[in-house]
Amino acid sequence: MEVLKVAMKSLKDELETAAIYAALSRRVGNPELSRKLKELAAMEGRHARFWADFLKRRGVDAESIKIPRWIITLKASILSMLGLGLTLKILEMGEREAIETYSKLLDSPELGEDERGKLRKVLEDELLHEEEFEGEESRFKEFLNHVRDAVLGMNDGLVEILSVSAGLAGAYGDPLYVALGGAIVGISGALSMGVGTYVSVKAQREVRVGVLGRVKLAAKYAAHILSSRISEYMRRKGVSDTLSEALASEASSNPDLLARFVGEEEYGLREETLENPRVAGLYTGLFYILGAFIPLLPYFLRIPIAYALATSFVLAGLMLSVSGSLVALSAGLSMKKKAMELVLSGLGSAAITYLIGVAASIMLGIEVS
Repeated sequence: MEVLKVAMKSLKDELETAAIYAALSRRVGNPELSRKLKELAAMEGRHARFWADFLKRRGVDAESIKIPRWIITLKASILSMLGLGLTLKILEMGEREAIETYSKLLDSPELGEDERGKLRKVLEDELLHEEEFEGEESRFKEFLNHVRDAVLGMNDGLVEILSVSAGLAGAYGDPLYVALGGAIVGISGALSMGVGTYVSVKAQREVRVGVLGRVKLAAKYAAHILSSRISEYMRRKGVSDTLSEALASEASSNPDLLARFVGEEEYGLREETLENPRVAGLYTGLFYILGAFIPLLPYFLRIPIAYALATSFVLAGLMLSVSGSLVALSAGLSMKKKAMELVLSGLGSAAITYLIGVAASIMLGIEVS
């Protein structure tokens, strides 16, 4: 039965999460963070008991569902090395999937009213507990804000240089030629990507700063016009006339509040989210170099060309999966699906380029040793 499968998986997930939070609480040095992690472990434990009781009422032996201790120790150790901010992001990914599952299950006719009420409480816990660690996650948030630039640079470096090196490997038999050719393309590509990103982000930032500047001036010297726009904007969103007028009146009395309201609501702009072009360019360039170096490493080590090519593909695949995971973390997507998407597209592109290199060597009469 589908409901029983969901319940058994949910019980395993809640047991595992509770044990990981408990293990992490013993590893952190901050007493306040340790307390919060213990509270989360206790909360997940209550959720596990709900699913255990749910299964027992349906004749399923919930006691047989256990998580091996070595799995908890291994996962907690890996997560500890990643830092608490990133760890919480990863754990939240699994909890978001649970939230979707629980919300769908609430509509199932197989749940009694009492079970539905308890499951709703479990869902509320999962939805509201994330704010407990907002401060810790903010330490990782700055990197996530630039993850687009990092992933753009790393992916381009990986895929382009993997494709170039694979093509050269198909055409030439000397790994040193492949390494040098790939390095030249990698360095020029990093400079091009870094400068291109800097120019693009700088132009975009200047446009947005200009818009916000005009909004601030309008809020200072023509507040009544922006006030009318706010009132009309809120009405179009379905807010009552009384509340629309009250919001407009409150905003018009404070120029900073008025400018922020118009900037965010009408233009979708906030000063604190404007990207720094130098940082964006630096992230893109550095991660391009990182991505480019990975597939070239086996060729620089001068191992036989066939082994170098295979090793290059393996290393690139691993890095593409990391890149995909970062994308998933920043966007709240499935890490497995995004990683697989990038790996298949990147390695597929390189494989095609390799075949082109082989074809070129045959047509040009170049002997590959």
